[in-house]
Amino acid sequence: MKSFITIEEILRRKYFNTSEMLAGEEGKKRLVKWVHVVESTQITHLLNGNELILTTGLGWKDDETLLLPFIKQLIDTHASGMCIEIGAHVSEIPQEVIKLANNHNFPIILFRQEVPFVEITHDLHSIIINKQYLLISKIESYSQELNKMLLEVNHYDQILKFMQNYLDMQVLILFNNQEYKAIPNIREDTLKQLVERVNQTKNQTDPCACKQSIQILGEPYAELVIYSQQRELNEFDLIILDRTATALAQHFLRDLYVEEKKTAEESTWIRSWLDGENSDEAIRNQLSFSHPRLKLHGAAVCICKLPPVTRKNSAVDRTYFKLLFRTMFEQVGFQIFPTEMQHHLIFILGDKRSPESWKERMADAFDRINNSERTGRKRMSGVAFGVGKYVFNLGDIYKSYKSAKEALVLQDSLTDENKSYFYQDLHMHRILSLIKEHSNLEETVKEYLEPVILYDQQFNGELMVTLKTYLRCNGSKQETSKKLFIVRQTLYHRLEKLEKLLGNDFMKSERRLAIEFMLLAHDYLLSTEKHSLLWYEI
Repeated sequence: MKSFITIEEILRRKYFNTSEMLAGEEGKKRLVKWVHVVESTQITHLLNGNELILTTGLGWKDDETLLLPFIKQLIDTHASGMCIEIGAHVSEIPQEVIKLANNHNFPIILFRQEVPFVEITHDLHSIIINKQYLLISKIESYSQELNKMLLEVNHYDQILKFMQNYLDMQVLILFNNQEYKAIPNIREDTLKQLVERVNQTKNQTDPCACKQSIQILGEPYAELVIYSQQRELNEFDLIILDRTATALAQHFLRDLYVEEKKTAEESTWIRSWLDGENSDEAIRNQLSFSHPRLKLHGAAVCICKLPPVTRKNSAVDRTYFKLLFRTMFEQVGFQIFPTEMQHHLIFILGDKRSPESWKERMADAFDRINNSERTGRKRMSGVAFGVGKYVFNLGDIYKSYKSAKEALVLQDSLTDENKSYFYQDLHMHRILSLIKEHSNLEETVKEYLEPVILYDQQFNGELMVTLKTYLRCNGSKQETSKKLFIVRQTLYHRLEKLEKLLGNDFMKSERRLAIEFMLLAHDYLLSTEKHSLLWYEI
């Protein structure tokens, strides 16, 4: 199935019985999608590529030197070839033109006697249009059968088999979680070789293989691949590939919605799991019933805080976020168990892979959510996440839930430098939260840092910035001056001021540790507007 013909096929038509192939013999396989009669020597703006040009040479009859740039134009615009009538206006073709055409495998066909260009264009256009009509009819028929299948199929295998039978070539689907399936089945080593070949098509064109991304919610979910050992792929194959990829996306999205509805019904059980009401054995028994093939090595809880529902932020967004989370996290090896509580979406993330890489995989999923084109910064505005500690015993998920709530609360107190969704990364902030809860943290910070803060306020200085940078550079004056973009002498002057305000021993081990802790506490207090206003009233 194709909507074009080749130069080789055209040469077998009746009007070409007496034609002569003067140059570009190697270009007989070139595709022809349309035929133009041209007598002008400036035609670049008129061509789109794959046209066969018919001419009598009228445009250069008085100046044969115009023929060479004319042929260059045709080659540059990817025309399929040129047919020229010898005798009326042109007696011969210069050797330099023949050489150029041979170098680019550009066919030049001669008519030694008068031929009816009108009849030629009518004949060839009829073939091309009939092929296009047949192509469209076949595609429409395939699409109708495919849409009918979507109402009945229970597994994507049936769609792949339907496509494979229709095209009679190897079909392959590659999921983002590194799983793949071939229709028909092939040996494991052959399958791996085919996957490697397909992955190489990112950098180079393979005429016998093509892949199409399957998008769900604007994000890549899998790739559909077709491959033929017998022939090169044509336009029809690529359209069928595209239609099938779209159908698979609809099928997968429908499955996700069905799964989402199912998990909503499981919400009561999930909440009892979060509350620690079930043992590890009871949980695994429940999971073996609802997910027979599922094997979890551990789990963690993620809480997503969404902005309050408004007209602009409808309840549909919750379904969107749940589907987005499921898509992203399943691709990195997690089984998702979601539930909702007021403005929060709570996800138990069951780990199906090695526990050693759980945090890296989860961070990758968060990055993809935040960088998603469909999600966008505007849509993510006001959304916060908190991830609890990782537990190996599924009965201990309540511990992860509790720590996830703590991590979510601490998000407001984190600076951009210390930003992290993970409870285990918030070491000092957890301690600061406890201290603030049970003592007067503001007074403790003032005790250590008030002289420096007052100096900066009074003289518009930068001693606090200098102190932080100096400590981070482990007392290296050269590195500190580079990071602050100041000369060494200016740094020495600031350090003298710090010694007068904090004491000569501020870089000694225990005192330095206390000052570093107070600097962190100072940032913690300034992170909320309430504490910021109180602090600057000193």
